[in-house]
Amino acid sequence: MPVSRRTVLAGTAAGSAALAAATVPGVTTALGAPAPESGGYLIGLGLSDITGPAAECGMMGYSQFDQQTAGIHLRPRARAFIIDSGARRIVFAVAENGMIFQSVHRGVMLELAGRFGDLYTEQNVVLTSTHSHATCGGSSNDYAYNLSILGFQQQVYDAEVNGIVEAIAAAHADLGPGTLSLGRAELRDASVNRSRVAFERNPEVDKEHFPNAIDPAVTALSFVRGGKQVGAITWFATHNTSMTNQNRLISADNKGYASFSYEHTEHGVRYLDGPADFIAAFAQTNAGDMSPNLNLRPGSGPTENEFDNTRIIGERQYHASKTALSSARSISGPVDSMLCYIDLADTAVDGRFTPEGQPRHTAPAAAGVSLIAGSVEDGPGLPGIPIPEGVRNPFIDALGDPRQPAPSWLADAQAPKAIIVPLGLLPPVPWVPNVVPIQIVRIGELYLACGGAEFTIVAGLRIRRAVATALGVPLEQVLMQGYANAYHEYVTTPEEYDSQQYEGGSTLFGRYTLPAYQQEFTRLATAFALFQQSPRGPAPRDISNLQLNFQPAPGPDATPLGRGFGDVLAQPATSYAPGTQAAVEFISAHPKHNPRRNGTFLEVQRRNASGDWVRVANEGEWAVRFYWSKRGLAESVARFTWDIPTDATPGTYRMQHFADSLHPDGTLHPFIGTTNEFEVS
Repeated sequence: MPVSRRTVLAGTAAGSAALAAATVPGVTTALGAPAPESGGYLIGLGLSDITGPAAECGMMGYSQFDQQTAGIHLRPRARAFIIDSGARRIVFAVAENGMIFQSVHRGVMLELAGRFGDLYTEQNVVLTSTHSHATCGGSSNDYAYNLSILGFQQQVYDAEVNGIVEAIAAAHADLGPGTLSLGRAELRDASVNRSRVAFERNPEVDKEHFPNAIDPAVTALSFVRGGKQVGAITWFATHNTSMTNQNRLISADNKGYASFSYEHTEHGVRYLDGPADFIAAFAQTNAGDMSPNLNLRPGSGPTENEFDNTRIIGERQYHASKTALSSARSISGPVDSMLCYIDLADTAVDGRFTPEGQPRHTAPAAAGVSLIAGSVEDGPGLPGIPIPEGVRNPFIDALGDPRQPAPSWLADAQAPKAIIVPLGLLPPVPWVPNVVPIQIVRIGELYLACGGAEFTIVAGLRIRRAVATALGVPLEQVLMQGYANAYHEYVTTPEEYDSQQYEGGSTLFGRYTLPAYQQEFTRLATAFALFQQSPRGPAPRDISNLQLNFQPAPGPDATPLGRGFGDVLAQPATSYAPGTQAAVEFISAHPKHNPRRNGTFLEVQRRNASGDWVRVANEGEWAVRFYWSKRGLAESVARFTWDIPTDATPGTYRMQHFADSLHPDGTLHPFIGTTNEFEVS
């Protein structure tokens, strides 16, 4: 039965008032009234780890069968922000993963319902992704997105769902009076249009809005409590793909480095030391055709080193956020939200929203040839379709070979796309979702149009115009919040679609996908502006009971003859100068046995004046990298490097490795390996 916004938000308001009275000393609120001395809001912030298994798990984004995890570069995290005006409450959560799939969205909503009842629902919770291609895949229930992963991975799903819920729960526990301020800036050296041929097909009125064919807009929302900044959300459009498809280390990529710079470097956050006192999320907008690879080659620009590029593009976003907030002004006003579902495979589009002015229709999902080719600027597309001779994929064998010609009616409906895979017609169920959510969120004067796709900058602009017109607000007050609540690949303009570049071939529901979005966002925004109930729409599917997994699980661990778990294979040197790198190796165990989420595989420790060992760095931070490798069938080696800071405190150091080995009887046994001591001077 559809749930009305009024019903959901009435429960939210009641919960808000009760929570404020119960958890904030000296603060009471009446229903519909903001907390006193709060600037109109209660705010709460939370953070948790969503790192999946650091070995032998397919990575999400580049769709390369051989790109499997083999260590950790920068741990991905989920960050949640709760804003309560007294009458309404919204949750905005940013996950540093590849996509928010509907499976994860549904899982988070179920967990929140179990913990909080109807306080947090699909109506007032936004889940969005930074779109890192260097994180674990397999959390989707959609076959197309598990193809290169070899099926659904329960560990990855659990890490994402539990981490996001933990971040929201932490934000809930953190609620207290606070204020918000909003700032804007421009950033022109952290993105490039990777689909310029398609962009140039758009009308001049659209291209004039982006004179350099990029969206330079930076929007930053600051959270202040007790006169102290406690967090920020920064929106900017660039792909989170500085790390290439040759990388095997789990990484939050450039947006993750921007968060790390803000939290760790500026505010001293240590992720293993309990709740963070400052949290910064770097969210996407319409990044569909925006690449961080400024030289239009994978891993190229501004340098030829993917790690340096990740850092530099991240730093530029961090500094742009600071610039935006340096002139930020306080905002006030309501918070509110509304969500409904639309069927993109079967939407009649009114002529008011089509370029020709004629009524059109969307179509069942189909992948174009250019989707398979991939984006040459960020990385090639999906290999193995059609499956080359001699290469078999058991996932495809089990579900049915997708190499079937598209029926003529679908080819006509998807023209001028050359269809290679009719994803919406495959057995046993369509391989991608067609019923997807759209959502409007208001935070004071800022509005988010939330959709589960990668919108090009002009596609995002047209949706923003539609929403701004329906709401009667200036265009700059509306952001396109892509990668939100679901995922169905790209949305281009009809003009861009006609060129059938990678983004057009990946616009699954045909040439009129964007006009359908413009129409449905107009409908939702109109209801939102009039405080009218919007029908929930068709129910999203749940095929969690139809999942397959052909990724073999690791068996019991083994060690070389005469050696034990945690033994040091390569000791550090006796001394290092600041600014150099220390490297060590341990006999280890398979990371899937314990991914150590919200923990670490390594600590760098320094002996203090009283003789105790104190952690100064750990795996998951920028300066420490974890490389996993296998020897033989069941032996694991863990190699760690530590880039010693130039301002490192002189003294005696050591490194400790933590892991869990699986014994033949099926039991897990934790172990610790410790290196020799060394000096930093």
